Amino acid sequence: MTGMISTGGRKVMSSLFVALCTLSVLIALVPLAFVLFFVISEGVQALNFDFFTKMPKPVGETGGGMANAIVGTLMVTGLGSMFAIPIGIMSGVYMSEYAGTRFASLVRFAADTLNGVPSIVIGVFVYGIAVLPFKQFSALAGGLALGVMMIPIIARTTEELLLLVPGTMREGALALGATHARAVFSVVLPAALPGIVTGVVLALARIAGETAPLLFTAFSNRYFTTSLRQPIGTLTVMVFTYAISPYKDWHRQAWAGALVLVSIVLLCSLLARFATRKIEGLHSN
Repeated sequence: MTGMISTGGRKVMSSLFVALCTLSVLIALVPLAFVLFFVISEGVQALNFDFFTKMPKPVGETGGGMANAIVGTLMVTGLGSMFAIPIGIMSGVYMSEYAGTRFASLVRFAADTLNGVPSIVIGVFVYGIAVLPFKQFSALAGGLALGVMMIPIIARTTEELLLLVPGTMREGALALGATHARAVFSVVLPAALPGIVTGVVLALARIAGETAPLLFTAFSNRYFTTSLRQPIGTLTVMVFTYAISPYKDWHRQAWAGALVLVSIVLLCSLLARFATRKIEGLHSN
């Protein structure tokens, strides 16, 4: 009888724990659901073909779009990725392969610290080294600021994923005569590549919505430009500018810009999942 009661009690506790976990997940999803609901409901009404193809109208005039800001966002995020991805992955490889050394611990500590630095501080830092010396805001400075934010995320993600790769794979490559570097880059790194791709996309998703660093570096530009040495418009800065303005039409376009930003993040996530499955399929074959 005691055994039956204890078994029944354990089942009740297990069910209660599962119910609490489910409730916690639902509560955590409520803010996301509200954000998506408001962004989609308000943004869809303002989204049209002109938004993607037209330039911003002068102050006081209705209509226009954010074509320059969309191109600018793609440019600065692309520049940041070109700068951060190689450095982040190589740093992660070093931290995983020489995990017990003092320098690897220092790099790990630096990455964790940099990951917690407010984005506006990074913007001020890049403003001091890439804007003030040249006396000009530029897309390059904006890409540098976003790249600095990406590096610690990619580095720590790469390290953690490489540490999860079984040591037997590395040992097998070394036993076949491969050098340490060849074993890492031809065996260990490809095994962790799906997760690393996901980490890179998470870093992209974070910088895609940053505004503060770009205010100090790329600044803004209401005209269309692809020059890397000139100020450039971005979606986040234009959404911020339009949202705090007194014009209803600018508020409408700010919601549309927010919807485009959310869509870009969602598209990146879907592409990452697709790439991850493709890479896993190649490894399994």
